[in-house]
Amino acid sequence: MTDDLILVNPQNRALGRSDKHTVHQAGLLHRAFSIFLVDAGGRILLQQRHPAKYHSGGLWTNSCCGHPRPFERTLHAARRRLGEELGTETPLTFGFRTRYYATFPNGLVENEIVYVYFGPAPETVRPDSGEISAVTLTSLADLKTRIQKKPGAYSFWLKFYIACHLPEISDGVSAVLKSPRQPR
Repeated sequence: MTDDLILVNPQNRALGRSDKHTVHQAGLLHRAFSIFLVDAGGRILLQQRHPAKYHSGGLWTNSCCGHPRPFERTLHAARRRLGEELGTETPLTFGFRTRYYATFPNGLVENEIVYVYFGPAPETVRPDSGEISAVTLTSLADLKTRIQKKPGAYSFWLKFYIACHLPEISDGVSAVLKSPRQPR
């Protein structure tokens, strides 16, 4: 973990930067993003994090997550990360912003202000095998049921989004389906 992250205050104003490892050890508030890719049938693309990830390895989560670099626009970072993790490009639209805090079993802490984006899922993705173990598509209703039945299989932030932002996610899915750019 050598990337620098953008440190922010509770109003999301940039305060400086620090390396990813220090930020997650100290639980410093920083900027992040999450992406939900939606196929033509309204299903969300989920990824299973590689077991060797620095936290939450092996858990299922939304399509893509990451952090903008200092002086990098969050939308640009989201597009960059889609290429790095899923080997793809697709138009992204801002959905909502949220904040969460979580401590993980290995002692690392996520304390993030997160920009959540939505976009059409491409026909094919090429996941980076060092980042992602598997991908699948699921409906929002099925995802909610799966999380209720087996919460330990899903990332903290995905469970948080479903518990606290289900209407916004539903709206984001609907917006992608109505978009003329949706793959057929």
